[in-house]
Amino acid sequence: MVAGNSTVRSDAVRFLLPYPPNQIGGLPGDPRVLVWDGTGDPPSPESLTGVEFFVVPYGSAGAAAALFDRMPLLRVVQSLSAGVDDLRRRIPPGVVLCNARGVHDASTAELAVSLTLASLRGIPDFVRAQATETWQTGFRPALADRTVLLVGYGSIAVALEERLIPFECDILRVARTARTAPRGAVHALSELTELLPRAEVVVLTLPLTDETRGLADAGFLSLMRDGALLVNISRGAVVDTEALLRELTAGRLLAALDVTHPEPLPTGHPLWHAPNTLISPHVGGNSSAFLPRALRLIRTQLLRYQAGEPLANIVTKGSR
Repeated sequence: MVAGNSTVRSDAVRFLLPYPPNQIGGLPGDPRVLVWDGTGDPPSPESLTGVEFFVVPYGSAGAAAALFDRMPLLRVVQSLSAGVDDLRRRIPPGVVLCNARGVHDASTAELAVSLTLASLRGIPDFVRAQATETWQTGFRPALADRTVLLVGYGSIAVALEERLIPFECDILRVARTARTAPRGAVHALSELTELLPRAEVVVLTLPLTDETRGLADAGFLSLMRDGALLVNISRGAVVDTEALLRELTAGRLLAALDVTHPEPLPTGHPLWHAPNTLISPHVGGNSSAFLPRALRLIRTQLLRYQAGEPLANIVTKGSR
C-alpha cells in the first residue's frame, strides 16, 4: 500500500521508519514496517494505530510530533538529532525518547573546526576580496597556541577535541558536573567564571535545556577576553542574541554561528551584518557523514527493541 511518500507492508505496522529495512540492513522476522521520510502526506491514521517504535525523519520534528496522538501503542520515539528540545516537550506520557548521540559527532565537529579556522584566519574577507579581484593581505591569529574552551563536554565536544589536538591548542573542558576524562579534567559549569577569561576561543556544544537557555548572556560574554571568538554549534537560544550583538557591534568579540535565535535568521536581522560574524545556516549535522551513522543507530536500536534489550541514548524514560 502506498500513501504519498509512504509504503506499508501490512495493516499491523509496528515500526514507522524514515528508511526501508533493506537500506537499514534488514531486520529479523517480519518487522511490519511503514516507511515515511517526512515529505508528502503523513501516513493515514489507520496505519498508525499499531505503531510502537517511531524513528523521526531528520528535520521533520514538527510534522512527526503531530502524529503522536494517532499512535495509541507508541512506546519509543527515536530522534535523528542530537538535540531533542523540539520533541521533548511533546512526547506523550509513558513514551521513551532517544536522541542521536554519536550520529552527528564527526560532521558537527568538522564544521566547528571549519568555522573556527575560517573566522580566525579571515576566510570570509578573502572570499569578498576575491569577488572584487583585490589582493588583500594582513596579519591574522592562528589556531595554534590558542586556548579553546569547550562548554558542554558531550560526545560532539569529545569529537571536536580530537580534531583540535593536532592544531596544537590548549583545551579546557566544561560539563554540568566536574569529572575526569581521558584527555584531562572536566570542570563544572559553576567554574565558568574562572575559565572564560582564560580562553581565546569558546565553543558551545550543549543541549538546550531550561538550565542552558540564555547561558551565554551579557555576564558570560563580558568575561570573555577582548578579541575572543564565540563558536555556537549547539542551539541558538543558548546565547542571548541581543547581548552578543552589543559585543559584536562594539568590536570586542568575534562570533562564528551555525545556530541563531531566532532561527531561521529573518531578513533584515542585525546579526546578518554584525562585524566579525560568520554565520552558517544550521548545517552542522547535514553532511555525507550523517546517513551511514544514522542507519547504524536505527538498526542497533530496532534490534535491541525486538530482543527486549535496553535502548541506547535514552533522554526520557517514560512513565505513566
